[in-house]
Amino acid sequence: MTGTRKQPDQNEEPRENRPENRPESREKQPKPAPGSVQSVDRAVSVLEILARLGEAGVTEIADELGVHKSTAFRLLGVLENRGLVGQAKDRGKYFLGAGVLRLAGAAAVRLDISQEGGPVCRDLADELGETVNIAILDDDAAVNIMQARGPASVTAQNWLGRRTPLHATSSGKVLLAHLPTTLREGLIARTLPRLTEHTVTGMVALRGELEAVVDQGYAVAVEELEVGLAAVAAPVRAHDGKVIGALSASGPVYRLTEDRLTELAKRTVAAAVELSRRMGYGF
Repeated sequence: MTGTRKQPDQNEEPRENRPENRPESREKQPKPAPGSVQSVDRAVSVLEILARLGEAGVTEIADELGVHKSTAFRLLGVLENRGLVGQAKDRGKYFLGAGVLRLAGAAAVRLDISQEGGPVCRDLADELGETVNIAILDDDAAVNIMQARGPASVTAQNWLGRRTPLHATSSGKVLLAHLPTTLREGLIARTLPRLTEHTVTGMVALRGELEAVVDQGYAVAVEELEVGLAAVAAPVRAHDGKVIGALSASGPVYRLTEDRLTELAKRTVAAAVELSRRMGYGF
């Protein structure tokens, strides 16, 4: 059976000439992932376009996206408000903003500390015989991005990728202690969960502990996250002196006595200083 083909309207642009059907548009614009928000997908596409072209005007971006100029203008406005794009007022062209550098810098720090921290982590684990971790701040928690186990380690527990509360871990206390005052106070003013009978949850008591962490250069947590677990941690600094991570050593409380913890703290601090040096601090 032969159907009747619909004739295109005279005012309708031929299908093959529409932006979404042009070969270059199909090639440059990835298909949105299932369930993705279309505006988010388009905003990311804008950043990719600017990364590829260097700078572009609203009309050019709209053509690349296959959308109306008003849609492209709204997307650029949102991105500009967040510092992700900037505009050359004399030419009207848009370019990637400083906000992209900030995000890229955060990712670079994570990659750098992982790369430089590997040898330090393994050497310290071998020296102490305990489990050694590197943690970084992840919003309101510490997340472990590297782990090495020493020969005396008695547990196969994997801390890698695990988010732990700032107030109940040695690494978390180091990261918390070196935050800007306003941010730190906001975090400790929350209702903090008591994970064991030794977890410090009171704002005044916790503030005192954090001050001690800064003064002595390391943090200690004994059975505050889990019963039977003790740990010490020291700060890792970037080239500008900012604390970007925490190097910790942990083990069972029956082995990590008070004297042993003091010795671990001394060696962990030394290893953290070495890692900070690798990150450019002190030059």
